Amino acid sequence: MINTVLELAAEALFVSDLQPSECPDRQAVEDTVTAMLLRHGSDGCAAGVAEEFGDHPELAVRRMVWVRQELRNVMSAPLRPHYVG
Repeated sequence: MINTVLELAAEALFVSDLQPSECPDRQAVEDTVTAMLLRHGSDGCAAGVAEEFGDHPELAVRRMVWVRQELRNVMSAPLRPHYVG
């Protein structure tokens, strides 16, 4: 199940406008993944990835490498507590 969740997150981050040059933190990545899944749904995100790999495979490969690295970083970063006050 974890692999499925990671695949969904990768597709969602891939189709987002978030760029490596932004050096996003964990919260930015999580918020972006959530926003893309809500906007496009899992099927829409997968379709966007497929389209990019069909149209621009050389760029899509580089983007997916970055996406996977970002998700590894997010998964290894400690959670910050959310305070309600």
